[in-house]
Amino acid sequence: MTKTFKIAVLPGDGIGTEIVAEAVKVLEAVTEQTGHSFEISYGRIGGCAIDEDGTPLPEATVQICKDADAVLLGAVGGPKWDNNPGHLRPETGLLGIRKALGLFANLRPATMHKSLVEASSLKPEVVSGVDLMVVRELTGGIYFGEKKRYTDENGQDTAEDLLIYREDEVERIIRSAFDIARKRNKRLVSVDKANVLESSRLWRKVAERVGADYPDVELTHQLVDSCAMQLVRAPKQFDVIVTENMFGDILSDEAAMLTGSIGMLSSASLAEGSFGLYEPVHGSAPDIAGKGIANPLATILSVAMMLRYSLNLDEEAGRIENAVWAVLDAGHRTGDLTDDRSKALGTVEMGQLVREEMKKQFVSK
Repeated sequence: MTKTFKIAVLPGDGIGTEIVAEAVKVLEAVTEQTGHSFEISYGRIGGCAIDEDGTPLPEATVQICKDADAVLLGAVGGPKWDNNPGHLRPETGLLGIRKALGLFANLRPATMHKSLVEASSLKPEVVSGVDLMVVRELTGGIYFGEKKRYTDENGQDTAEDLLIYREDEVERIIRSAFDIARKRNKRLVSVDKANVLESSRLWRKVAERVGADYPDVELTHQLVDSCAMQLVRAPKQFDVIVTENMFGDILSDEAAMLTGSIGMLSSASLAEGSFGLYEPVHGSAPDIAGKGIANPLATILSVAMMLRYSLNLDEEAGRIENAVWAVLDAGHRTGDLTDDRSKALGTVEMGQLVREEMKKQFVSK
């Protein structure tokens, strides 16, 4: 039985409009091949919203997202808005939409596909076979704590950022990570800084308590600096990593680069139930915006995650993923994946190849 899904699409800034356009075409290809339809509503977020609406997150955009079954986001930010006050920075819109939609769990897979081993800056024997998931808490911690900027009693310009976590916030993300680990290889590493931070000591205590409910999953603890080192030294030791907001932001980008290009990494930000926001891990790349050379594969793979986690279309998600890997196996590359820029494909060309491969799979099915 075919279904109709409502998708909120927020292209954002920089290359966001280019890569999201290719991802939407992939959704159209799914419609052609399966009959499932996608009602798409567009909204503004980030710098473009500041320019058009005077705020990085218009209320109309929030409502479009709340009315949807899932959200597809491009990227936000750029040097144009770097000197804006905090409430008028593009990233404020990103934090705001996560909070407004209750997106507490950020899933960032880092998988080394065999055809991209040489694209990594690390030795092939180190990265070959890497397949890990970083689960990042998304709505708490230092990003959302009270912020102050003032002149102290000595006349020094001073800044404060408050790091707060409640027990229920920690338990919610820890349980999500255990559930994911249970479906993978049953190994979970909880990352903290418990030797220094009280918030991390709470985090570790909750992880131990929740772990008792998952006797089939091996739980270990690791300090964040050690984890950062081990991700580069021996990344294949990891299956699922769970950590707080700021540590997760940093470690997930580090894990992304194991695969050779941040342009290949998708992500999901999930709320309670099946609702989620899906976006590439990379930023808005303003230096290449408008040149038609951005890699759309992370955004296309984000669509696959959306079909799997929010829309329960596993077969269709697999078809997209298989098409991406087939295109790469055939030797096709965008500029970020090859040193030979003369043979690099553009954004539209790469998107077209993926859709053609999806069609081949559908016809041969």
